[in-house]
Order: sequence, then C-alpha cells, then structure tokens
Amino acid sequence: MGAGDAARLVAALAERGETVASAESLTAGLFAATIADVPGASAVLRGGLIVYATDLKASLAGVPSGELNRNGPVHPDTARALADGARSRCGADWGVGLTGVAGPAEQDGVPVGTVHLGFSGPSGTTVTTVWLDGDRARVRRGAVETALRGLLDRVSANREPSGPSPR
Repeated sequence: MGAGDAARLVAALAERGETVASAESLTAGLFAATIADVPGASAVLRGGLIVYATDLKASLAGVPSGELNRNGPVHPDTARALADGARSRCGADWGVGLTGVAGPAEQDGVPVGTVHLGFSGPSGTTVTTVWLDGDRARVRRGAVETALRGLLDRVSANREPSGPSPR
C-alpha cells in the first residue's frame, strides 16, 4: 500500500532536510506506519498523534473545541487544524491531518468514504477532500495513499527547503 509513494516521500524529505508528522483519526496511525516501513524513515518522520476520539482532537492536536462543536470531527476545518497541530506539536516542517468516515455507517450525517486531508507546511495549510469507495480497510488505505501523494506533490512544489526542523 503506497510503498512507492512513501519511499519517494522519504527520499524527497531527506534530500531537503525536512520532517513530517501526522494527526490521524480514521487512519489511526496507518499513515505514519506506512512511512516508517521505508528504510531511512527515521531521518524524516518526527511522529504522530492518533486522535480517534473527538476529545483527543482538541486535547492532543489542538483543534479548537468550539470548531469541533460547530463542525464536527469530520470536516475540512478539522483536517486543517489537525495538520497544523501535528506540525507544531511534533516540531515538524510538514504536518498532515487525516479525518473521515471509513464505515460501515455514516457519522453525523457524513457519508461513508468522505475523507478530508490537511497539509501544513512552509507555505501555509491546504485541505483536500476526496470520496473513496469500498469497505473500511479500502477507505483507510485510500486515505493514506491520497495523503502520501498529496504531501509528495506539496513537498516537490515547495521551492525552498525550510531548513532544520523546529525542535
């Protein structure tokens, strides 16, 4: 799953001297684990926050409670805040936030397969929303693959390396 994209991401980050961290809800650490499977990942992977429970999105990742109450845990603004929280709390150059509904049933009116991905980096924070087909495992894998490609695209497009990670 995404092994080629993960290897390319690790190589791109290592070449630039940059790091990544994640705040993961529906993927429960699968994004970080996929990166960790790549030899040399320790040079770029700072860590991650597994924020499966809604209250942990606030207490661990720094998503504003008012935002969670207003929008719910599966929302583009939540993905944005998760990415920013992962980046700042783990002292990484890049942060990725993953939230969505893997199923088997919708959550708070949000259909199965809805995934919001936040990407926080030197040039700011962006969010991508995708709708994935399949069972729980397929949605979760698809979210990780989409996040790996999305981050690789952003790292490649960012012209200036950000230098040493804030620690």
